[in-house]
Amino acid sequence: MTQDLLAMNQPGLGEKELMNMSFLERWLQWHSAKPVAAILITVPLILMGILGGIMIASITFRNLVNFSARFENMDVVDKLAMFVGLAIGLLLSVVFVPIIASQAGDAYPFLGIVVFVAVMYASVWIAMNIKDELKAYFPGLARSKDMGVQEFQKPKILDTNVIIDGRIADICRTGFIEGTIYIPSFVLEELRHIADSPDFLRRARGRRGLDILNQMQKELNLVIKEFESVDPSDEKEVDEKLVKAAKDIGASIVTNDFNLNKVAALHGVTVLNVNELANALKPVVLPGEEMTVSIIKEGKETNQGIAYLDDGTMVVVEGAKKLIGETVDVVVTSVLQTVAGKMIFANLKAVQEEEDELIDRNIRTYSSVRPRKKAK
Repeated sequence: MTQDLLAMNQPGLGEKELMNMSFLERWLQWHSAKPVAAILITVPLILMGILGGIMIASITFRNLVNFSARFENMDVVDKLAMFVGLAIGLLLSVVFVPIIASQAGDAYPFLGIVVFVAVMYASVWIAMNIKDELKAYFPGLARSKDMGVQEFQKPKILDTNVIIDGRIADICRTGFIEGTIYIPSFVLEELRHIADSPDFLRRARGRRGLDILNQMQKELNLVIKEFESVDPSDEKEVDEKLVKAAKDIGASIVTNDFNLNKVAALHGVTVLNVNELANALKPVVLPGEEMTVSIIKEGKETNQGIAYLDDGTMVVVEGAKKLIGETVDVVVTSVLQTVAGKMIFANLKAVQEEEDELIDRNIRTYSSVRPRKKAK
């Protein structure tokens, strides 16, 4: 451009004068000297600028929407760390940007923006990554006036099995589960995959789980959460992702899966097992109590019949093999607690009464025939 202006011998414009002119002034001089060439260059540049602006605006808007959704689901500690990082970034920018401006010259506007964005990003990134380390050195940061309440109401993460099971909805509705309830996006994706299964039973289980989630989302404090530390495209098992997500946010896992229970315990993650809760809430049955049950099948041992209580507890009745399909009165003889649950052993009430009567008769007979000691 400078050579073109010199070649045109513009009056009053020497090489030194042109070199001292700003880029905009030289552009205007060249535009007035060669309008056709300037238009041929300016129009494509304007079109490229418009297209680039539309693309950048679209990407920026989409990222802002995603950030807004993620920000709402962020923990309080993460939000606090982000604001601290922004404040530190602003302070550093006030210090460094003027220094760079004094050295940058004409490139100050572009370079100043780059430095400002870089400093802000680095400050936020560092603050988000050292928040856990700061808690170790400054325990007071992890405390608050209602620390006990926060500890008691730590967030809960539901796994796929407990959602399909369905009892968790009733438990949450009664108020026994407090705090925010999270559904990880990869758990929701697994439910959708099960609901689309060609197998009828799996498809029914998946759709039941989705229906329960919809019901819980309407009635309870349920949040569908994306976990930044867990890559949704990762091919790891869902159980491993659940444990990692729970460790990252300090949450408890609610499940009825025995294997997940063991894996989470090995990683130091608190587990709330619905099956253990159900066993704990079963009524206590003591030997000697009477109950009415329906014999539905044979037992493993000779002459045994099997019945079930309303809560699913198995009752093994001696001498009831021939009474399948009948409702009988039984007397509890013993209770066995196993890992799988509780088993009750019982005798038929009529048989038990005969045995008790026989024992009483024997005791009376023994007492009557026992010789008495002679008085001295």
